[in-house]
Amino acid sequence: MDRNGPSGQAFVFWLVILVWPVWDMVKGRAHPLWLAIPALVVFAFLHFAVVRTAFDGRYPMRLPIVLLVAQAGVASAAALAFQGRWYTLFPLLGLAAGVVVGHLPGRSGRPELPLFIGIGGVSSLGVLAGLLGGEDGGALAANWYGTVTAGVVTAVILRLFTAIGQLRDAREELAEAAVARERLRFSRDLHDLLGHTLSLMVVKAQAVRRVAERDPAVAAEQAADIETVGRKALDEVRQAVSGYRGRGLADELDAARMALADSGVDVSVRRTGPPLAPRTGALLGWAVREGVTNVIRHSGAGRCEITVRNGEDSAVLEVKDDGAGQGGSAWQGGSGWQGGSGGHGLRGLSERMELVAGTVQAGPAPDGGFLLTVTVPATATVDAGGR
Repeated sequence: MDRNGPSGQAFVFWLVILVWPVWDMVKGRAHPLWLAIPALVVFAFLHFAVVRTAFDGRYPMRLPIVLLVAQAGVASAAALAFQGRWYTLFPLLGLAAGVVVGHLPGRSGRPELPLFIGIGGVSSLGVLAGLLGGEDGGALAANWYGTVTAGVVTAVILRLFTAIGQLRDAREELAEAAVARERLRFSRDLHDLLGHTLSLMVVKAQAVRRVAERDPAVAAEQAADIETVGRKALDEVRQAVSGYRGRGLADELDAARMALADSGVDVSVRRTGPPLAPRTGALLGWAVREGVTNVIRHSGAGRCEITVRNGEDSAVLEVKDDGAGQGGSAWQGGSGWQGGSGGHGLRGLSERMELVAGTVQAGPAPDGGFLLTVTVPATATVDAGGR
């Protein structure tokens, strides 16, 4: 079993239960053998086929349903013909029914008819076969309980992992949508800031080219205008890029709370010590953005803790989650990833911190989850934008 749920092999394994009817054959209690052996082989084949086709999305669900009905028929006929330990076929049949029901689409707010019909049907069939075979009440109850339990537990587990997979997909879509919105914002800001300015510079440059030879004074005046407009455009670009790269610690913490909450992650923020210097806060704001992005996109966490400690010698940021999505990767300063994949965001963050003699450490936390620790010395002199 992995994070995507159990595989079909886990349910095929339970064919080991067939050791009981095999034992009856060995002891001579199931005869004629020429009929018992083919019945057991056909039952085992149908069980394998039900599981295989239910887990394989290339087959329509009606195929495992038909195979399940055939398996139920073989189980009933074999149990009535050979009795004894052959009634253990029904818990295995319940398992197969749970596999089929677990892969059927659920209907929120409506009765689980597949659960009642599928698992209830095979369990009732087991009781009926036991009554016709003359089984006592205790054996009937045990057989019914085993069949129902095997079916319900299997169906619930499969439905649970299906829901988890849907939640994981939704979280990834939220993260991708947030990135797309930020890209759209940045492109829109640049267009609004530079569209008119660059058009004006082109017009004035054309004017300079036309009058440069016959009226140098006018050309110089137009060139001065181009310089003024260019400086203004440069300031506007710097403002836009600064807003894109980092918005300061307070703003990034507010954005982190919102992004984590939208992704279904519980978040707590703790700050200790005196207020941070603006440049230190800008650097840690960038680290918050990178750490929270990793939590949302890679960790699979349900909770995130952000801690900011400002001391006399340094300021420390910790972003800790309870997930396992980083795959045990570790990062120490500028040494690079130690296992795992990716790491471009943390590598860029480490390079930025190296400019101010800061450090970046990331890896599995001692008590589980993933921990990102960023330390910025009190003597940091480079701003958050790296300019």
